[in-house]
Order: sequence, then C-alpha cells, then structure tokens
Amino acid sequence: MSSGTASAAAAPLLETRNLGVRFGGLQALEGVDLAVQAGEIFGLLGPNGAGKTTLFNLISGVTPAGSGAVLWRGGAIHGLDPNRIARLGIARTFQNLRLFQSLSCRDNVLVGLHRQARLPWPDALLGTPRARRHHHHLQEQAQGLLELLEIGPLGDQPAAGLSYGDRRRLEIARALANAPQLLLLDEPAAGMNPTEKEELRHLIRRLRDRFDLTVLIIEHHVPLMLGLCDRLAVLNFGRRIALGTPDAVRNDPAVIEAYLGGQA
Repeated sequence: MSSGTASAAAAPLLETRNLGVRFGGLQALEGVDLAVQAGEIFGLLGPNGAGKTTLFNLISGVTPAGSGAVLWRGGAIHGLDPNRIARLGIARTFQNLRLFQSLSCRDNVLVGLHRQARLPWPDALLGTPRARRHHHHLQEQAQGLLELLEIGPLGDQPAAGLSYGDRRRLEIARALANAPQLLLLDEPAAGMNPTEKEELRHLIRRLRDRFDLTVLIIEHHVPLMLGLCDRLAVLNFGRRIALGTPDAVRNDPAVIEAYLGGQA
C-alpha cells in the first residue's frame, strides 16, 4: 500500500487479542490488544521493561503466550514455532544483533536467501549447470539487497568488522532476504548518531514502499518514531496505555507521564 494509511474497515494483517505472558511472579504483558493494517509503519513505544521486546517474542514464536491470541490474516499463529511463523511471511531483527560474525556480509544475506530458494538435492550435490546458475542468481540477489541498504561495497567484508550502524543495516538486509510481508524491527537505530537515525527513517519508508511491506518497529528514539510511524501504541508495565496517530500519542497525558516527559 503506497500511502501507508490503511482503511479502518480493512481486516488487520496482524492482530493480538488480550495477549499476556507471565514469567514467574512477573506479569510481563497483560491484555494487550493491537491491530496492524497492511502497509502501515506501526510503532511500539514505552520505557525499559514495558514489554515491547516480549511482545515481539510472542508474535514471532520465540516465547509462547500465556493468554490471549496472535492472529495473522485472521488465523491463529500463537503456539507455532518460529520457523513456521517466518515461513508465513514474518521476519524480524533483534535488539542484540544475531549475525554470523565470521561470514561476509554477502554470505549473511545468502543464508536468508537459501531458505527461500530451494534447489533439488541432485543438482546441489552434483554441482550441475542449473545449480551454478542458481547460486549466481542468489549472489546477485544478495548483493542487490546490500546495495539497497547502502552497504554494497562491504559485501566481501566479515560482519564482525562492520561499524555498529552498518551491522544494523546488514541485519535488516538479511531479514528482507526471507521475503517477508511483515518486518519486525527491534531498536534498529540503537547506537546510531542523529544523522544515521534520520537516514534510517527515510530508508525504512523506502523499503516499505519498495517491497510493499508492513513494518512493526520498537525504538526508544521518540523523534524518530513520531516522524516515521503512521500509528503508535505505547506500553507501560506490560499494558497498552495509548494508541493512535503520532500527534495523538504525543499529547496523551498518560504517555507524557509514563515516557515522553518534557520531550512531548
């Protein structure tokens, strides 16, 4: 959806209903309702410990839900393993980078591409001309994603040697290699300077439009989120305390008290 504004009547692409989870005596999430429309850039704000990454873990299958439901295109996906959920079209990055540090940037992206593009095992085993063409095509795709994320010249460099900002870009490229419909970004601007954050804002919008993506993003940098997202939800102590447009959330008294403070 090129405009990024979904019709209110449209069925949500992703929905959580009364979602909750408890870790021992801690209620990490409780009764969280969200509905993300196709084509949106939807943001999650909240103080540290509010439950944002826990919500991502429930959506992506890393953590089982204790209560409630996660729906993808109207069908329940809570209880599915992460690989199955990824195959449905949901990809994510992580707050703590999970790259293959010794592999080149291009090979990191190829890991994701190989999951999408299966080759009959006789071709792979025998190294047939079809296998060689297939590998060359994947190499071109991987390089194309690196170029799109503006790290093309770094394709042959090991991931461990990249700057923190470039590693963040590489993780997004690898996530895109899975051809997702929904991209979950967990603090993609962490460690970036103000100029890099502004570039990231434009990049995420370009990626949304280029791949017809829906984006669900966690980020602590409030100005970035207010300038990027179509809608925002705010969590505090595991509960949703606000939901709406950036202007509505910016001026919500509960949000100002819990998170924004003098930044509103």
